[in-house]
Amino acid sequence: MLLSPRSTLDLNHITGWIFDLDNTIYPAESGLFPQVAERMTHYLEATFNLTRDDAFAMRRDLFERFGTTGRGLMEEHGMDPAEFLSFVHDIDLSEVVYDEELDSTLGNLPGKKVIFTNGTTEHARRILEAYRIDHHFEYCYDIIEADHRPKPEAAIYDDMLARTGIDASQAVMLEDMQVNLKPAHDRGITTIWLDHELDWAKSGMTAPHIDYIARDLKSFFRSLR
Repeated sequence: MLLSPRSTLDLNHITGWIFDLDNTIYPAESGLFPQVAERMTHYLEATFNLTRDDAFAMRRDLFERFGTTGRGLMEEHGMDPAEFLSFVHDIDLSEVVYDEELDSTLGNLPGKKVIFTNGTTEHARRILEAYRIDHHFEYCYDIIEADHRPKPEAAIYDDMLARTGIDASQAVMLEDMQVNLKPAHDRGITTIWLDHELDWAKSGMTAPHIDYIARDLKSFFRSLR
């Protein structure tokens, strides 16, 4: 169900769709992002000789202070993020299956579709190809192109819009992290929060910058019919 503090979403003026990747393109219950999270914890355990509990606490602390664990490792420990990103994104996609409803609906959306992720383009490519929906997306703006500045750092939203050629006033952004929608809303982008009820995703912000709320991507799409 689509919950809206405004009127029903009008697609007639939409020319750009900006999608987050993790827990957005695929649902939170898919089990894909927990693999990434687990590999982050393993990486910190091995690199810093930590217990699992201490590695988890470190990961959460870095995430909350720097926006991503990788950015925190760069800032606090001077680490090259390439090895970390390669390790944490090496997840098993063997159980991902083609989703005809998702494929069809993406094909029917008007306008340009892009990915805007705090992950890497390679990670996004693997996910999109596994779901067989990669052909719908014209661009992926990733953490590397953002010079490792994560959402919600405001400047990268301007850079993303410039590189993709998307008009903010005619765009929709779909994202599971509330805080990441604030800079989008400030730029005139219509915001859709996918509320999968994970506590990290709720951190930081509430209602004013959220135009619409849906449970997941397909629930949002169904509400448009």
